[in-house]
Amino acid sequence: MHDKLLLLPSMPGCYLMKNKDNVIIYVGKAKNLKNRVNSYFRGKHYGKTAKLVSEIVDFEYIVVESEVESLILENNLIKKYDPKYNILLRDDKSYPYIELTDDIVPTLKVVRNINRKKSKKNLYGPYPNVTAARGTVNLLNRVYPLRKCRTYPKKPCLYYHIGQCLGYCVYDVDKQKIENMKSEIIKFLNGDDTNLCNKLKIEMEKEAGLMHYEKALEYKNLLDYIKVTLTRQKVELKDNTNRDIFGYYTDKGYISIQVFFIRNSKILERHFKIFPLIETTEEELTRYIANFYDKGIIKPKEILVPNIVDNNLLEQYLGISVKTPKKGEKLKLVNMANNNAKIALNEKFELIKKDEKRTIDANEELRNILKLDILDRIEIFDNAHLFGNYNVSGMVVFKEGMPSKNDYRKFKISIDKNDDYNTMREVIYRRYFRVLSDNLVKPNLIIVDGGVGQINVARDVINSLNLDIPVVGLKKDDHHATSKLLAFDPIEEIDIDKRSNLFYLLERMQDEVHNFTINYHRQIRSKGSLSSVLDNIEGIGEKRKTELLKKYRSINKMKEASIDELDKILPHNVSINLHDFLENYK
Repeated sequence: MHDKLLLLPSMPGCYLMKNKDNVIIYVGKAKNLKNRVNSYFRGKHYGKTAKLVSEIVDFEYIVVESEVESLILENNLIKKYDPKYNILLRDDKSYPYIELTDDIVPTLKVVRNINRKKSKKNLYGPYPNVTAARGTVNLLNRVYPLRKCRTYPKKPCLYYHIGQCLGYCVYDVDKQKIENMKSEIIKFLNGDDTNLCNKLKIEMEKEAGLMHYEKALEYKNLLDYIKVTLTRQKVELKDNTNRDIFGYYTDKGYISIQVFFIRNSKILERHFKIFPLIETTEEELTRYIANFYDKGIIKPKEILVPNIVDNNLLEQYLGISVKTPKKGEKLKLVNMANNNAKIALNEKFELIKKDEKRTIDANEELRNILKLDILDRIEIFDNAHLFGNYNVSGMVVFKEGMPSKNDYRKFKISIDKNDDYNTMREVIYRRYFRVLSDNLVKPNLIIVDGGVGQINVARDVINSLNLDIPVVGLKKDDHHATSKLLAFDPIEEIDIDKRSNLFYLLERMQDEVHNFTINYHRQIRSKGSLSSVLDNIEGIGEKRKTELLKKYRSINKMKEASIDELDKILPHNVSINLHDFLENYK
């Protein structure tokens, strides 16, 4: 690798770090590839960077024309290879927006997954949470008689009769009236609540004058909701420009990033992220901002950033105005974001370290026990069935001790009978044949639910595919708690200290795969009708099934029936079978 380092060009580009298994573990960009890549192999490194460097055995690089191109390429490569040392935004939250549709008669709805090709002129937000967004939609729907139904029914619905719809499905409504409603709603969503509050005050006084005090109280409560819930902190900026403010703070090998969403001169919401530093603070902050709007967050007209990032680079990449304020209210906002980033890191740091102790350290302990060189990815399997019916399996993935939900997989088993060994054989074969044929990332360890028999079946399949992946099992005690790890060949029982972080990790893995598989099992079963449930009971043919369906109509009603009641339709032994089956059917 020394000779390869000497050949690096002093040009912009991306580099891909690889481990001993030729797996890409980190992707980075650089203005000068020679300087950046060489920096990993000289001087002393700490924290996550030191761990990364210890695993690098090779690298590739791609030269581009400019730093903007390198930033674009870096983001694409990270999404493609999902390197374990790159921080992705996929675990960040997506924020709800309110959409006023472009229909002739518009509707209001809450949306999350925003189509970027769609016009954004009638989207408002982001809102702090879906409850706040729905509360606002419900408020506006009560005051303004917009269309509530998705399609036009043939006659007016309940909303028409309670005065919350003008009956657009049947009656012609003045278009100007609709436009006036839209105009007032848009003003309110843009932060001007004057028209709506005046309208509510008039209605409240009208109802009070008619001595309809309960109705008047409803309008008062709506006014209070607007004042308490929807009024946000005013920011001393008078231009009403939608902008996002980024701040940061670094300490103890971590970076904390804080984002304020400012809409119509109000701080509408804030977002923060804390993660370990690998690159320089400038590189990590620049990458985070560049990726921030990939999560379905609408770009504002302007973002304000600290003075350590390259404004021109971000402007070219994002296509919006990026500014670093030098003085005044805008600088105060950036400083406020920086200060909040510091507070967030100080508050969360101990929790982060504790969580790492319980995950990454436990993962390392498991690696040492099993004498593995690397333990980045674990795939865990569980099976579920009901008397051999609705046979399914689930697979969950843990990366460095943390669940990777995007990698979870469900398997509907082709053999519908109570045969755990053949179920395990089928799911292991299907999974790892796919891994080979599609060149997917292989795990460093497979954990199966069950004892020695299940482990041996899984190992046979892995060996038949010429794969070298260790397979272990977990044994539970009389209290249904993980007590032993079944590993090695011949299989040994390894005791697990119930006070250890490793016990916590293995328990979490078992709970995660069990819950994932059971939920899938319930989904499959819920798709089966009562008729298909009866098909699973020996002794129930078409005639008896028809009689049962006619009398009981639902599974719940049939569950309530005693064996004596079922005997009126079925032979006694069939009644017992059906009763036992339904008792276990959840």
